[in-house]
Amino acid sequence: MANSRKYKSITVHGKKYPEVEIHWMDILGDSSIATAEEFNKMKPANLISKCYLYKRTKDYIYTFATYQVDNDESYGDRNVFPVGIVKKVLRIPL
Repeated sequence: MANSRKYKSITVHGKKYPEVEIHWMDILGDSSIATAEEFNKMKPANLISKCYLYKRTKDYIYTFATYQVDNDESYGDRNVFPVGIVKKVLRIPL
């Protein structure tokens, strides 16, 4: 049986981009001196980004949240996620 579920997307200059929710882990860094106990408590943050999927390669996921429609094909609020930090990518149902 085919999946008939419909998902949110936008069209920019004739190209369709799905709206997605990316669950990912953000690296935690601290350049100060700390005890072993403090160091052992450090954990990366689990984050969620809501955006549009520009493209996906074997190594990276490219996203944007802002786009220009009047002139050239232009994108803002851009991110490139290494796939190793991404836990899951969900498409947003209508």
